[in-house]
Amino acid sequence: MPRLIPFLVLLTLLLSACGSQPAASTEGGKLKVVATTGQLGDAVRNIAGETVELTTLLGPGIDPHTYVATEGDLRTFQEADLIFYNGLHLEAQMERVLEQIGQSGRTTVVAVGDTLDPLTLLNWEPSAGFPYDPHVWNDVRLWKQVVEVIRDALIQADPTNSATYSRNTTAYLAELDTLDTYIREQAARIPVERRVIITAHDAFSYFARAYGFEVEAVQGISTQTEASTADIQALAAIVLERQVPAIFVESTISPRTIEAVQAAVRAAGQEVRVGGELYSDALGAPDSPAGTYVGMMRSNIDTLVAALAG
Repeated sequence: MPRLIPFLVLLTLLLSACGSQPAASTEGGKLKVVATTGQLGDAVRNIAGETVELTTLLGPGIDPHTYVATEGDLRTFQEADLIFYNGLHLEAQMERVLEQIGQSGRTTVVAVGDTLDPLTLLNWEPSAGFPYDPHVWNDVRLWKQVVEVIRDALIQADPTNSATYSRNTTAYLAELDTLDTYIREQAARIPVERRVIITAHDAFSYFARAYGFEVEAVQGISTQTEASTADIQALAAIVLERQVPAIFVESTISPRTIEAVQAAVRAAGQEVRVGGELYSDALGAPDSPAGTYVGMMRSNIDTLVAALAG
């Protein structure tokens, strides 16, 4: 967190230098939109198409839990008309920056997770000031609500193109309904006793609740803390007790911890294989099947089915 202070100072200077002038204008140009995560950027792209000038901050393989904004990022934020971020403490190192930009009144900033009904959210660590699990995109039906929040914010910022935003959202929501059905059909191929997702950090609890899985992870919901030897041994014990056939690495986290679990299981006289890579906090490469939200979710369930269905 100490690294964040200089960026807050720079942001204050940027805001002061620009005075009360608007951050940008749609007159004679496109609405400038910034999305922090690939999931959010993909939703904006599906809703707005080429109507807006979109910047997605975090690319493939980048962990939003630990990412620290650069000076260039701050200038991108400052020049935007509209910023979408996940919220719920996902972008932990950028949260104060984004809140300060929103409070300036010059740029509309939307923390999409904060707009959801708390009764639909999973708990995190309320006593530590982190009330809710931020990985809401892993439940497609919950993500549909986020898509509607994005649509409404775009319409409010750019009412001239409201018909386009509404029409595209309707089509995209139908695509998400198809995705949700596909995941449920594929999950049903895995025997109930094998529906255990073991990963490096706890990013899949919404997925588990929606589609009938259990989740066990080396680290908690955030990746900001290091996994301990005790964490590794505890997870290995679960693998041994439950006879879990496969464990999974994540695209945004080093495979070291999962490999350590595999080694601990082997040391106990059994074997567990790495069943593949799951996309937890970021999309895949733009030219890959997991380069979109729909593609990412399909890739994850396909990987789980291939490793756990038997």
